[in-house]
Amino acid sequence: MSTPFENDAPKSLFNIGRAEGPTGVLSRDEAQALVERTVKLSKADAVRVSVNSSRETNLRFADNQMSTSGATTNTTIRVQSVFGKRKASVVTNDRSDDGLRRAVQQSEALAKLSPEDPEYLGELAAQQYGSVNAWSDRTAELTADDRAKAALSALAPARAGKELTVAGFIICNASASAIGTNAGLFAYHRGTTANYTLTARTNDGTGSGWVGAEDTDWAKLDFQNVADRAIEKARRSSNPVAIEPGRYTVIFEPEATANLVGLMSNAFQARAADEGRSAFSKAGGTRLGEKIVDERVSLYSDPADALILSSPFDGEGLPLQRQTWVKNGVLNQLAYNRYWASKQGKTPTGGSAGLRMADGPDSLDSLIAGTSRGVLVTRLWYLRPLDQRTLMYTGLTRDGTFLIENGKIARAIKNFRFNDSPLFMLNNLEGVGKAVRTAGGEGGPGVAMPPIKVRDFNFTSLSDAV
Repeated sequence: MSTPFENDAPKSLFNIGRAEGPTGVLSRDEAQALVERTVKLSKADAVRVSVNSSRETNLRFADNQMSTSGATTNTTIRVQSVFGKRKASVVTNDRSDDGLRRAVQQSEALAKLSPEDPEYLGELAAQQYGSVNAWSDRTAELTADDRAKAALSALAPARAGKELTVAGFIICNASASAIGTNAGLFAYHRGTTANYTLTARTNDGTGSGWVGAEDTDWAKLDFQNVADRAIEKARRSSNPVAIEPGRYTVIFEPEATANLVGLMSNAFQARAADEGRSAFSKAGGTRLGEKIVDERVSLYSDPADALILSSPFDGEGLPLQRQTWVKNGVLNQLAYNRYWASKQGKTPTGGSAGLRMADGPDSLDSLIAGTSRGVLVTRLWYLRPLDQRTLMYTGLTRDGTFLIENGKIARAIKNFRFNDSPLFMLNNLEGVGKAVRTAGGEGGPGVAMPPIKVRDFNFTSLSDAV
């Protein structure tokens, strides 16, 4: 007998012209054949074909009951045609011969009408890529029953009592990306992501707890642990008291660290720094080689890192390798796209491949135990930029904010609005724990951050929201 969640949504009706494997994701051979078919149709000076093939499965639950379960499978083909320096792109998910021909012809017609792109450098020839094993069969072949059973780890205890309501989202992706050009390049990468986020709230409306987990491998997610922690956090955060805003010693759980420090991944652009538009600009140059944060801080991107596992190439097919942006507190390097690297005589680094902060010796428990008075923050939300030159942001704490006294969590407190910068907080560092892959991105490029302890974090006002 089938269960109510056994029948996932059918494959996309747009999967025309070729069959995929059992996961709905194109294999390397299938992707390469699709790219080659498309390139052969081109009459442009240069052509780039980008293929994205994915299967997403998900389950939502709210108000202590499951609400939706589904799956979507789709493959898109982006054709970029170039005549001289005039270029244009067309996207289709029709893989029939006629569908590919239409996309090529439309992109060529649009390219001839487009203005010249003075920064276009031509297409890449064949490249060498590092090996990144980001694929899990267990995640790719996940069933609706698997997702439903995982959700019950939170639903069962919430239903058993009368004081809690839970809501959560399970989203699993299996995807493959491929890029090919008429200059001889072909790149292929496949990966999976299992992401689970859970919010538990007390029925009196005063307490809220959030916990998330993410991995490439579904089997490595501890759903019961996520549920237990979120429920405990909700109970402990009920009936919060108000304390005065101001500058406090703050312990950020890994998700809260990622919420703010993760925003630095877009701040290392060399062009912005060279043009004086960056936090890393200075009169006559950049701050490269200068100490910008505490010496215990190192930040790097590495597609092969076990906590990141992202694509080893960017959208142009440029290989991505380990890049250390901050080393022992010093700005170690900046990110160069192909154009700006050629203009400045540098080696291009390509786009972002996730962001990780190096581990420290502390644990979350030891950071709390070593704090005489401070604030514990579960996560941040509604972050908005205030000043690009200092990386100043404003935002709110959420889903579990606690006062620490004499090395212990003393009581729940009302949420704060803050105005602060990841650069400021990392200069006021007092402790660093072990990095974990965080879950707030719901399957985006991997971000791995530790719990950290900082002094003088700037809480500017109170918020009544839980």
